[in-house]
Order: sequence, then C-alpha cells, then structure tokens
Amino acid sequence: MERTRDSIIKRIDWWTIVLFALLATMGWLAICGSTHSYIDTGIADFFNQGERSGKQAMWMGISLFAGFIMMCIPKHTYRNLSPIIYAATMLLGLVTIFIATDIKGSRSWISAGSIRIQPAEFMKFATALMLSAFIGRREFKISNNEDFLKAVGIILLPMIIIMAQKETGSALVYLALFLVLYREGMTGIFLLAAVSAIIYFVVGIKYDSELMSKLPVSIGQYAPTIIIQIISIAVVKFWCKNNKTFTVLLTTNALMTLCSYWVAIYLVEFNIMTVQYLLLAFNVIYLLLQIRLRKEKRNIWVAIYIIGAIAFNYSCNYVMHNVLKPHQKVRIEVLLGLKEELNGAGYNVHQSKIAIGSGGVFGKGFLNGTQTKLNYVPEQDTDFIFCTIGEEQGFVGSVFVMTMFIFFILRIIHLAERQNDRFARAYGYAIASIFFLHFTINIGMVLGLVPVIGIPLPFFSYGGSSFLGFTILLSIFLRIDADRER
Repeated sequence: MERTRDSIIKRIDWWTIVLFALLATMGWLAICGSTHSYIDTGIADFFNQGERSGKQAMWMGISLFAGFIMMCIPKHTYRNLSPIIYAATMLLGLVTIFIATDIKGSRSWISAGSIRIQPAEFMKFATALMLSAFIGRREFKISNNEDFLKAVGIILLPMIIIMAQKETGSALVYLALFLVLYREGMTGIFLLAAVSAIIYFVVGIKYDSELMSKLPVSIGQYAPTIIIQIISIAVVKFWCKNNKTFTVLLTTNALMTLCSYWVAIYLVEFNIMTVQYLLLAFNVIYLLLQIRLRKEKRNIWVAIYIIGAIAFNYSCNYVMHNVLKPHQKVRIEVLLGLKEELNGAGYNVHQSKIAIGSGGVFGKGFLNGTQTKLNYVPEQDTDFIFCTIGEEQGFVGSVFVMTMFIFFILRIIHLAERQNDRFARAYGYAIASIFFLHFTINIGMVLGLVPVIGIPLPFFSYGGSSFLGFTILLSIFLRIDADRER
C-alpha cells in the first residue's frame, strides 16, 4: 500500500499543483484586499469567520480535502461512474429550480442554515466526465451524425437546466465544451458559425439605425449580407476546395454587388437589399446543384451556413427587443456604445475601470485601494475581483495574474495532449476550455470588453461552491493524468 501511495505521489503533476496553489493564494489575498480596510487590520482578522476572507479560507480548506479525496480515486472509477454522476447532478439541478430561494431573480442556490450551495458549479465536472466518457468509447466517431448529436445533447442538457434557474451566465460556460468536440475532429465550420454569429449580432444591432452614404439602406442590414457572402465563398475555396464553384460564386457576387451599388447611386435609386437577397438565394441554389452534378458533398454545409446566417441575422432585432430582459438589453447597449448609463447598467464597469486605472503601474499596495475600500465597485470581491488586483497591484500585478492563468491553462492542455486514450484527453480539454472561458469572459467583463454576465474568476472570486467545483474539476484530471501509464 505504501509503495502504491508513493507511486501516485510521484506520478502527480506537481507543476500544475504549484500553479493552482499560487492562483488560490493570490485569489484569497485579493478577497482580503477587497473586504478589509488598511486601518487596524491584523492577520487574525483575515481568518475571522464573520468576514468573507475567513469564510473563503474555510472553503479553501474543504476544497483541498475534497481534492485529496478525488485524487485517491482511480481513473477507471471516474469513467465507469460518469453516467451516474451526470444523472445525479442533473437531477439535483432540476430539483434546485423548485426548492431554491429567489436571490436577485435567480433560483440556483440551495440553502442549509448559513451555508449556501450552487449545484451548477458541480454540474461542470459531471458534464465534462460524461462527455469525455462518451467520446472515449471505441465505437465513437465524430463524423457519425448520431454520435455527434448525442455529444451535443450531453452539453445542452445542463445548459437548459441552468437557464431554467435563470442563470444565463453560468449556462454559457458549457459552450466551451464544444472546443472538445473540435479537438476530436468536429468540422471547423461550427466554430466559424459561432464566431460569425457574434459578428452579425454586433454589426446588426450597433449599426441598425445608421444609413449608408447616399442610400436609404441601413448599414446594420447591408453589411452582414456582404460578410455572409465573403465567409461562405472563402469556405468554398479553402475548406471545400472547389475551385470552379469558388470562381463562379466570387465573380457573380462581386460583379452584381458592385453594379447594383453603382446603379443605385448614379442611375436609379432602389433598394439594393433586393439584389443581396437574390445573390444569397443564387449561392444556395448553385451550391446544391453542384452537390447533384459534381458530387461536391461539403457544399451542403455551406448552404446550411448561408441559410442559418440569414435567419440569425434577421432574428437579432427581434431577440434584442422581445426576448432579452430589460437589464440584459441595456448591458448590451452600453457595451456597444449605443447608450451611456454611468449611474445604471454601466456603473459597475465604469467604476471598475476607474479602480484599475487608479492603480497605475505598480499599484497602491495591499489593503491600500481607495476605490474598493470605499465600496465604489459593486461585487468587488466576486465577479469584479480583478479590479481589486488592478488597483492594489497595478499593471504589473495584473499582468502577472493573467500570465499565471495562461501558464495554468497551457499546462492543462500539455497534460491533455500526453494522454494515451480519448477519455483522458477529452476531459483535459474540457477543463482547459472551462477555465479559459471563465478567465477571458470575467476579465473582459471587468474591462468592459464583453457584457456583464456574472461569471466568476476561478480561484479568485469569493464563493465556496465555485472554489470547490473548480478544485474537484482539476483534481479529477490530476488523478486521470497520474494513471495515464496504466
């Protein structure tokens, strides 16, 4: 038994544990800095259970113990029990919808006395395990439509449950798991569709009321059709590799677009959007004909992309004005510069920028941040914890934290690539994707680069469920990696 323990200790990747310990320590110090004043604060105050720093220290201890237990469980046990773990956490998530108390419009917390648990945090590792176990089957093929749809279903189920809890931000985290499918061979056109959807939404909403020069046509309507043409034709060239189809589409679209624009300005004014619609319809019909005549099977995906892009583009306004809640709509308008509400939806981000900017190059020092001490930044120890780092540690400290996160994520990817089976590799990429999305969205949110959607910064934001969930997520992978030679 002793020999087995020694071998496990030797096989554990200690570089990852060092990075984890460093991030966790810096995160706890940031919480101390955001919740304590520089006046009459002693070391004992940091561990006071009446303060958030003390509660976080307690949860860190619980998480370390849980992580130790996770690393004592063999790899094959996680693989075999993944369906049971997944079903149990999904059931807990469903129950939460009905028994949770309403907190700021969300029903995602289960309370037991003074302790509150958020099941959504534990659904992450369960979903990652289930998806990895499904991908790890010998008969799994990403090119098989049935296997692909089942994998997508595994990802979408927790998203639906969490959205029913009215936690949109937490639900979006699961989109990161599509990167796992991409690593296992999913066609890149799905990632292209996701990126272009963001472009269509931003351009369509931001420039919806701005007219083109000399023409009564909205830029928000016209520009997305041009982007759809460019992307779809480029995909035909570089992904489908159909040179003849590419030449026909490029020539037709370029000539008709330029001619219609020239005619509308210099000869007869008309709605040039009509030409754009006809061109996109021509592209779809021509692509489908080439499937029939030249057996260019990949064209079907390009045709579907065009149809989906058109539908998405013209649904953006409806979603913006009829689906999104008022506070969500305002946040997007503030982000896109359509509205400035320094005392409303834009207040958090505005104050966060002030706090980070006031830190300068080297910061004001630990416990010396005035913006955070005077509580100018709401949620400064949870979702906006990064502004505390920026104010107290300055540009240098902020870059150091970001660098450590990047090293941490790259280390996980390195470990994932050295695995000798798909289950282990897929799980490694799953947790790397989750950490990456949390990291980029949270910091982007604090800097005003993305909408405020309430995603915590791993190991930094205050929250016992969050810290415990991330620790379990990582600990399972460390044990899986330690068993890679078996």
